[in-house]
Parts: sequence; C-alpha cells; structure tokens
Amino acid sequence: MLLRAHCAKSAAKRRQRDAPLRGKSSVPLSCKDKKMKKDIHPDYHTIKVVLTDGTEYFTRSTWGNEGDTLNLDIDPKTHPAWTGGSQQLLDRGGRLSRFNSRFGNLSFGKK
Repeated sequence: MLLRAHCAKSAAKRRQRDAPLRGKSSVPLSCKDKKMKKDIHPDYHTIKVVLTDGTEYFTRSTWGNEGDTLNLDIDPKTHPAWTGGSQQLLDRGGRLSRFNSRFGNLSFGKK
C-alpha cells in the first residue's frame, strides 16, 4: 500500500511538472533560458578554397579571416591517398640501391 501511494504521488508531481509543456515545445522551460557562453566559440566565416587544378569553391571554416583564400598544395582529386592510386617507388641512391648492390646477385633458391 505504501508503494502504491508513493507511486501516485510521484505521478502527480510529474504531471504537475510537465503541465506547462503540454501542447508546446518539448524543451523544458529551464533550458530555454540558458544562453551560449560568450567569447569561447571560434569565429566561423566564409573562405574561398582553390584546388591545384584551379577549381574554386566557397566553404565555411574557422581558418583565416572572412574572405581569405586557401590554396591547397595537395589536391584530393589527384592525390593517391584519396584516389587509391598505386605508389611509385623512387630511390635515388638510398636504401633500395644499397640492398640491391649487396644482395642483388643472390637467387634465394630460385633458378
């Protein structure tokens, strides 16, 4: 009996608490009064991005200032990291050349 009375009181409190919200916004009134903190958010503005092929587009960013131009050195349209292209091994007298000079004449069991 005590548990049932406690549940009825709790339900009545919930109905009373939620009464101002019925038919209105689902956001509690206490949350509507809160405002964002000032001077902690970065400046979010429009910049122009120029790709290596000359293509330009505008986007919003925190980089630079309003209206600045960001020139990309690496283009996502052509760079192998984004296109999935194969890497070419370039060795100008480095480790690969030293390895081949030391072990290039070994057959490793193949004849």
